Amino acid sequence: MKDQLHRALDVDTIPERIVCLVPSLTEMLVDLGVKHKLLGVTKFCVHPQDIRTHAEVIGGTKNIKHDSIQALSPDFILANKEENELEDIEQLSESHPVYVSDINSIEDLLQLIRDLGELFSIPERSSQLADDIQTSFIKFSRETRHQPTLKVAYFIWRDPWMVVGSSTFIDYMLKLNNFDNVYDDSARYPEVDIHQLKPVDYIFLSSEPFPFKDQHKKEFEMNPDQIHIVDGEYFSWYGSRLLKAFDYFGQLRDKL
Repeated sequence: MKDQLHRALDVDTIPERIVCLVPSLTEMLVDLGVKHKLLGVTKFCVHPQDIRTHAEVIGGTKNIKHDSIQALSPDFILANKEENELEDIEQLSESHPVYVSDINSIEDLLQLIRDLGELFSIPERSSQLADDIQTSFIKFSRETRHQPTLKVAYFIWRDPWMVVGSSTFIDYMLKLNNFDNVYDDSARYPEVDIHQLKPVDYIFLSSEPFPFKDQHKKEFEMNPDQIHIVDGEYFSWYGSRLLKAFDYFGQLRDKL
C-alpha cells in the first residue's frame, strides 16, 4: 500500500499499537472502532473527550516528543502533510510505518477511509462510514446548489491577521457551501490588513486555531451583523466529524 503522498508503506500485519498525530483522524479512528489500539495522541486531540486519558499525550501536532513515541513502540503512525512537520515525519519513518494523509476534498477522505479499512481489516466498518459521509455529502450538495453565492473572508489568526487562501481543505468546504472565498487568489494562509479588506458579504472568525470571540468583532470597520464566529472544527476537521458538519452548515446559512 501507498499513503496519500504515494510513499510505500511496509505493514505486514494488522497494526495493534497506533499513534495518531492528527486530531480529526484520532476521532475518526475511534469511530472506526480501533480506540483500544490507540496508544498515543496529540494534546490537540480533544474528541472523544476522554481520549487524552485513554492514550498518552505525545506533544502537539508540530512539536511532537520523539522519545515518548519511541517508548510506545508503535507499529503504525498516522500523520498529515499539512498538520505535521516534514522533519518529524521523516525521522519517525526511519523506525516506524508512517501513513501520511493529504486531504483536500471529500474524495481524498473517502480514499483514506478505504485505506484504513484495509490496513486494520475492518472493511464493513470503514465502508459504512464512507457510505454515510458520501450520502450526507451528496444530500448537502443538492440542498446548497441553488443557494446564493456569498463573498466571505475566513480568518484563522490574529496578530498577524491571517485568512484562508486556496489549496486548503477549508477553502474546499467554503466553496461547497457556495461561499466565495475572496482570498482564494492567494495560496494557503496569507496575511492581510484588516483596514484594507476586499469587499465581502460576511467575515467569518474561526474558533480555531486562534480562539476568536465576540470581542474581536469590534476590531473590524464593518457592521457587526456581517461578522460571525464560526466553529472551526466543522470547516477544517476532515473525518467522521463531517457527519455533523453538514447540519451545522445548514444552521449557519439560516443565520446569514
